Amino acid sequence: MNSQPTFRSYFLPTLVLIFFGWGGISALIYYSLPFVWSRWGFFVLGIMALTGTALPIVYFFHHRFSRTPATAPPNVIVRQSLWVGVYAATLAWLQLGRLVTLYVILGLAGGLIAIEYFIRLREKASRTPPVITNDNPS
Repeated sequence: MNSQPTFRSYFLPTLVLIFFGWGGISALIYYSLPFVWSRWGFFVLGIMALTGTALPIVYFFHHRFSRTPATAPPNVIVRQSLWVGVYAATLAWLQLGRLVTLYVILGLAGGLIAIEYFIRLREKASRTPPVITNDNPS
């Protein structure tokens, strides 16, 4: 049995994140002035918008390019989509101080990829194998 849920279970959260994220950003741009709270709102809504946009893409990559029939669990797909939103919001925040260079972009991406790699490594190491009992002594 495949423990991986279909995309149908991700569909509603994806729509909610995309609607509130991109809709909130557009409302923020059109109806607010660039003060501190609207700037923080931009970052929060940007994380929501890009997480919702990346969710179907990350699901597709895991579904299409997995080595085993059982692909990544749902928490991994959501976490990796969230990394996309955090990455873009961090770059937007760093751009306010004109600190974004090619090395910052690549270094931040490499750091987040390394964090995800070590989290996945820890998850695989802490997984316990199923218990096989032999109730039939021969």
